[in-house]
Amino acid sequence: MADTLTLKHVQDAVGGSAAAFRCRRRFQPAGGEGDKVFPPTFAGAVYAVEQRHVPGRLEPATCVLLDSVQSQANRMELALHEALDEGRIKIPVLEVDFTEYGPTGNIQDDEQQGRLLDAVGKVSSLQVPHRLADAILRDSQIEGIDFRKSEKGKALNTVSLGNATSLFALCPTALVFGMWDSTGPKGGLGPKFERAVVSEVVGIGAAFGGLLRGVRRDPLEIRAAVKVLKAADKTYSVADPNAKGAVSPSEVNHSSVPFPKDRKEKTENNLYSGVTIEYAEQTTTLSLICLRRLRFPIDGKTNVEADHAARTVLAALGLCAATLAFESGMGLRSRCLLWPDGPMEWELLARPGAAPQKFSLTSDEAVVLLAAAIKAAGEAKLPWESEPITLKPSAQLLKLVRLSQLEAVKEGPDAG
Repeated sequence: MADTLTLKHVQDAVGGSAAAFRCRRRFQPAGGEGDKVFPPTFAGAVYAVEQRHVPGRLEPATCVLLDSVQSQANRMELALHEALDEGRIKIPVLEVDFTEYGPTGNIQDDEQQGRLLDAVGKVSSLQVPHRLADAILRDSQIEGIDFRKSEKGKALNTVSLGNATSLFALCPTALVFGMWDSTGPKGGLGPKFERAVVSEVVGIGAAFGGLLRGVRRDPLEIRAAVKVLKAADKTYSVADPNAKGAVSPSEVNHSSVPFPKDRKEKTENNLYSGVTIEYAEQTTTLSLICLRRLRFPIDGKTNVEADHAARTVLAALGLCAATLAFESGMGLRSRCLLWPDGPMEWELLARPGAAPQKFSLTSDEAVVLLAAAIKAAGEAKLPWESEPITLKPSAQLLKLVRLSQLEAVKEGPDAG
């Protein structure tokens, strides 16, 4: 039986020469073996399919990507965000508060005041694509000062691998999931931090379904041959037989969804088909080598104790994020709910040639581990913003969001 992963284990791993923690798990569709799953589609409405060498097989296996590294990172950040909202963890986060600019319910007043059409609420550094370097934070303000010109924001201009203390204090997840400050004053030469945590889910032994599928029929049996004219205000009228610009009723969400015209029995990378797999495998690695590249000076001076404590927090944060996100299976998208074949188990890659030591870690234990690491970092005098830092959107950002909402209304639900 695997030992429970403790703070001492993590401290020893980070302070020693261990390369990484890793977790490899197998999953089946929640519907059971042989049930279809639907991978994500990429440009051209295709699946990401490739041949991979799989242990125990002489020939490469056909595999399909079920969740990318970027998507897995987003799921881990969302899990941290939910734990933060529930009060289970306390980690630094910046949030842009749009709540006071949302709609009041009076359309005329909202129009006159330039308020948003749809409520946005609060958007945090755990939700934006580029973490602390994101344009949403850049285009917001602290007490009327542009974020990047404020004391906290200016600290970003000097961060580096050798001076990551201010980034640790404001947005440690940027050091775990990676960040590139490409929109800052240095442009493309802005500081880069590689991902310390990398996770991916792949379907092994993929077989692609046929193109044909059933549809739910329109109970009114509205026919495509009866045309309609769409109006600018989203209403429509039944068209005369020879009317110009007439479209099918499906354009106003009436009539049955038609079968695709191309009825090939087997079509790889087909948007409609889904796949069956022998099993799904998730591989998650937390690189301790990556974390050791980071330095955390205190008052401009190298501090070995602070370096060790900060790296331990980041390792605990990565372990906690992955455990919170994936312990109980993965709901990746519609018709892609995966159930694990056993509990999460972490392996420590400590010495080449030696069998990895195995550890168990539940969500509750991961939360306790993170809290203990943060406490130890505080004793090492490392800065840590335990309460959210609130920003307000700039006037230009508000205008940009409002006009985008107006444009979305004009374009309709099918616009990209």
